[in-house]
Amino acid sequence: MHSIAGLIKPPVPEKKLAEETLHGVTIRDLFRYLEDANDPETRRFVEAQNAWTRSLLDPQPGREAIRNRIEELLGIGVIGAPQIGGSYYLYTKREGAQNQAVLYVRQGLKGADRALVDVNSWNALGTTALDWFYPSHDGKYVCFGTSENGSEISDLQVIETASHKLLPVNIKRTRAASVAWKHDNSGFFYTRYPNPGEVPAGEEVYYRKLFYHSLADASDGSQDKLVFFYDKDPQAWPNVTISDDDRWLLIAVSQGWTRVNLFLRDLLSNAPPIEITEGKDFLYGGDLYRGSIYLTSNEDAPRFRVFKVDVTKPAREHWREIIPQSPGARDAVLQAAHVIGGRLFVTYEKDVTAEIKIFDVEGRFLADVAMPGLGSLAGLGGNYDSEEAFFNFQSFTVPTTVYRIDMKSMSADVSLWESLRATIDCQQYVVTQVFYPSKDRTQIPMFIVHGKDVKLDLQNPTWLSGYGGFNVSNSPSFRASVYLWLERGGVFALTNLRGGSEYGEEWHRAGMLEHKQNVFDDFIAAAEYLISEKYTNPKRLAIQGGSNGGLLVGAALTQRPDLFRAVICQVPLLDMLRYQNFQIAKLWIPEYGSADNPEQFRWLYDYSPYHRVRAGTEYPAVMFMTADTDTRVDPMHAKKMTALLQAQAANGQSAERPILLRLDVKAGHGAGKPVSKQIDELTDMFAFLFWQLGVEGSRVIG
Repeated sequence: MHSIAGLIKPPVPEKKLAEETLHGVTIRDLFRYLEDANDPETRRFVEAQNAWTRSLLDPQPGREAIRNRIEELLGIGVIGAPQIGGSYYLYTKREGAQNQAVLYVRQGLKGADRALVDVNSWNALGTTALDWFYPSHDGKYVCFGTSENGSEISDLQVIETASHKLLPVNIKRTRAASVAWKHDNSGFFYTRYPNPGEVPAGEEVYYRKLFYHSLADASDGSQDKLVFFYDKDPQAWPNVTISDDDRWLLIAVSQGWTRVNLFLRDLLSNAPPIEITEGKDFLYGGDLYRGSIYLTSNEDAPRFRVFKVDVTKPAREHWREIIPQSPGARDAVLQAAHVIGGRLFVTYEKDVTAEIKIFDVEGRFLADVAMPGLGSLAGLGGNYDSEEAFFNFQSFTVPTTVYRIDMKSMSADVSLWESLRATIDCQQYVVTQVFYPSKDRTQIPMFIVHGKDVKLDLQNPTWLSGYGGFNVSNSPSFRASVYLWLERGGVFALTNLRGGSEYGEEWHRAGMLEHKQNVFDDFIAAAEYLISEKYTNPKRLAIQGGSNGGLLVGAALTQRPDLFRAVICQVPLLDMLRYQNFQIAKLWIPEYGSADNPEQFRWLYDYSPYHRVRAGTEYPAVMFMTADTDTRVDPMHAKKMTALLQAQAANGQSAERPILLRLDVKAGHGAGKPVSKQIDELTDMFAFLFWQLGVEGSRVIG
């Protein structure tokens, strides 16, 4: 083993005790001062930590080879399913060394592609991102949002498709906007957040409202008419859909990830919106078409079903079920239903793989869409009057590929948008789906990917990843960087934990609030399965997760530090007693709970990774990865956890099994991160993992 202990001494974080009593329990916090990013001591701490991290990662052998291969792999790019506006096809694509995706437009199915919005030309650093876009129905205009440094706080602009002329429209604070164009192009409905000073300080990330903007009005939106605000809950967020005759607005107001309230507004009468789901603790969403709402819901149906609702009789007693939920608990889960070409395109997920079925508007089955394999959908494009539809398909071994569905033949033919050119031979790898028992014997699905020549001898470097939350399905997707791991003889495992949507709302609720420990148990059981089946051993097992997945690996490393050698913990939540006080985190109280509530405090305190650290315990080597402009999860979590582990873990001051912090600048939670920064980040991640797991070309760890 090549020692690196003499390179530089780890920084010793300063301790400043803060105490408080919550529900009769005294909470001691040595590093609360690190919550203030502007405190000079916090800045010095971050500077020292980044220097320590660089001193260990920069000398790692093979870094240049890692970086070169990552550049090649990310050069494969990504492509989105086209959205149709009249005769125009609009889609995003990033390829080669481009930092950000470009919005392209094609007129006619066989027309030439034109770059309509290329933010790469706006910013040499590549830190301006295209966040979202909405074409008008005839495609004459496109409304789009851009943001800086990964902030996701979009500026809304409008461009004329034919001329590429930007209209004098620039509306701030349109994060993750929902937009609905009027069919005559006179204007559009959209959502935005308040400006500083309009609400109490710190609350600008809430109070999302729906406005109407006329293209003849002031360019900054300051004179736009307020259409809707859900004043019962400032943390709720509305989305909007408009009917094909411009008469009706369907407003879906989300409260957390378990409840949506639906409102219907008649624009002809200008009457106040009618709440059609009042008091219902379920999820609802819908399309408007020819006087009906095609409403998808898990109301008394955890695997979701579809109702047809007459807009003139929206009361619950008039709803008519047209597509029932699947009968069995492990049957396909209905994900969404969209009206395309006068038919219902219904997407399902069965054992974490995607299906598409086509029904008529009365719910009569018409056809299955022939999927190209076992994988996931990353987008579905088409309008209510389209003669075609598009979907984006990908899997572990298939880069993103766009397929076109001919509405006449109902067959899924490859469209003019071909699959991206890969620099890898995907056929050299094997994908297996297994089911393993968790602590309570619940069967959990997991995908395992490796080269055909891998032997089950306990010696394979193995990377286990998971998420388990917010009703998100961790379905198979093409992760180009994983191939660097596979090429070095590694095994990649992706587990589908409770808390996601893999098996419907019951699966989701089994991993939230007081049941959150189930998610951690599922993940720990996945690691134990990989060891018992001889894929690997604890010295060659690494875990990785980001955001809610960062909480997951944080819980795993504090609950079972003996089970892993290395941890990549990205943009994580870790202090679960104070998380709700930062950034947009109040939105997540319905999923996690809040320490302000005595009952919820108990389970949060039991698993909160920051409060589970035990002095003198040897923990895995950990690299916390975060960013200074993350507007979702505050970087204070990673800072405090780094300091606590360095201060109290048996290996806290180790240069061989280190606790590291990597804090990026001009970067956010992940969305909109330029490829150049992704390359830097992945180079550090793989250098760390190869080093710690003893992968060929790196220092061997004893």
